Order: sequence, then C-alpha cells, then structure tokens
Amino acid sequence: MRNAIYVTLAAISFALGVIGLFLPVMPTTCFMLAAVWLASRGSPRFANWIRNHPRFGPPIQSWERERAIPRHAKIMAVIMLGVSCAIIAFTVSLWPLKVGLILGLAGLALWIVTRPLPSLQCPVRGVWSEEAPERR
Repeated sequence: MRNAIYVTLAAISFALGVIGLFLPVMPTTCFMLAAVWLASRGSPRFANWIRNHPRFGPPIQSWERERAIPRHAKIMAVIMLGVSCAIIAFTVSLWPLKVGLILGLAGLALWIVTRPLPSLQCPVRGVWSEEAPERR
C-alpha cells in the first residue's frame, strides 16, 4: 500500500513537471526531483527511468551528483523570480508581507545563482541503470 502511494505521488509530480515544460509559470525540475525521490521509495525502476530520460535526466543527475544547476535553468529561474517580485510589488498591499515575500524570493534567486554549474563529465549515462544493484 505504501509503495502504491509513493508511486502515485511520483506520477503526479512527474505529470506536473511535464506540464511545466509548456507553461512558463510552472517549474519543471523541482517536480522531477520530487518525482525521483518519491519513485525511489516506491518504484526504483520508475526512478531510474526518470533519471535516464533524455530530457529530464541530465538536470536531475547533475543535481544528485554535484548539487549543480545548468546555466539555462538558472537564467529562467531568476527571470521568473523577478517577474514574481514585480507582481507582488504591484498586487500585495500589506508592506510587511510585500517586503518579506520579495526578500525571500531575492534570497532564493541568490541561492540559485550561487549553485555550481554541472561539470562536463556529469551526468554520465548508465550510472543509474538497473544493472547497478548497489544503487537500489
């Protein structure tokens, strides 16, 4: 029963990540990271499939191996955080809430920018394949 719950939540997270490919306001990578984490508890095979997916796998493997974020993802994240700050600045009327939200998002942007870029060797295809039983 517990495995089914993890797999269901992983599938929902994966679906939200796929939707994020087409909607600029919706993130993709964070949902994929959540999907891998959930799937690794309920279905290692599903987790490995996501890790080795040609589109979603490289950023996930970069994060898991090096805690690295690709340059294009950093740029998109900072742009979207900036847009969010602008929307908050014009729509939130309570000054303490407005300032707190903008400072929080600015801190998040700073954290994202300071993450390293993936090395050329990362990710390595096949590292998470099912032939590697020590990773299960």
